[in-house]
Amino acid sequence: MRLLNVAFSGILAVAMCTPAHSWAQEFQMKEVPSLPPLAAGALAPRTILFTDHRKDELVDPTTGLIHFSDWERSRLLQKQLLSLFPSLEEPIVSGAEGAAKPRKRRLHVYVAEARFALAKPAASIDLSKMISLAMIEQLDPSIQHRLISAADVIPNKDPNSPNHNPKRQWCESSAPLICIQSKYRLEGRLPTGIMLVNKIRENHKQIADFMEFQSELRLVPEAEIDQAALAKATGVDAPVAGVVEQNIFYVNQIMQFGKFVAVLQPDPADAKKSIATAFIALAVDSELFEKKKELESVPILRNLVPAQVLAGNSSFNTGNSISAGLPKYSRNRIKAVATLLEK
Repeated sequence: MRLLNVAFSGILAVAMCTPAHSWAQEFQMKEVPSLPPLAAGALAPRTILFTDHRKDELVDPTTGLIHFSDWERSRLLQKQLLSLFPSLEEPIVSGAEGAAKPRKRRLHVYVAEARFALAKPAASIDLSKMISLAMIEQLDPSIQHRLISAADVIPNKDPNSPNHNPKRQWCESSAPLICIQSKYRLEGRLPTGIMLVNKIRENHKQIADFMEFQSELRLVPEAEIDQAALAKATGVDAPVAGVVEQNIFYVNQIMQFGKFVAVLQPDPADAKKSIATAFIALAVDSELFEKKKELESVPILRNLVPAQVLAGNSSFNTGNSISAGLPKYSRNRIKAVATLLEK
């Protein structure tokens, strides 16, 4: 999304004796239950270590998502780093026509982490070059983007918005940044399935066959980089050389927020190489999972259950972008980022 979403895998450094030609291959994904402690020469070059914590105790194995409250309680550091801002909480909403007491809108969060090595020193990598519309368009050609200003940002206009940044206006910063309006039209069979759902639920709010979101992509100022917290989060014992983040602070449906963070550090074992760690967090409205019974009663829509679609386990999933489901989308996003950083 923004944290488009965010969002947001890696290769460990290899011994200096590794032949140069071994770096001239496409990045490959290696699934791990969690990012292991960094060890010199532990992996082959151009191998992305990736985990979305599907086997973690608190994660729903069907969807790959964790309750926001469990995430906040059990992974406080991760929650603080991957929320739009550290104080962000589940939004408070009023009941129908204000009749019911205000309540929390419950969220589920998809979290992915990855680590990869780059065959060049961290000091030689100019992360500010990542902050451009042309660069973000290369990450996923299926999503259309255009530049907007801080005045166009929806949460900036409403101080009561749960995604209103309490420290600064979105898209206003001295750091290099761009403000983006993005649109993605769902692919494959999903638009047809959504049309059928809308006919069944014609007295309810209609579901759009596209996702529209706003985000900022920025180079985090050096003064805002929490060296200790990021080193702990990445598991790499080296100073942070730079951080790029995308904050997705408005989405027209399904999501509450998203965030992608890429952290660059020198390889502690080899100054000629660097280590990049990427994080993705996408927060989804928990009410989506309550639609299961409603759709399961219609044979043609049984595979359109939101939990299955988000997890990429539905026959309606297609392509390599958001329509493929969060796991495939996140893997492809991180692989694209690794390829751009390696150039």
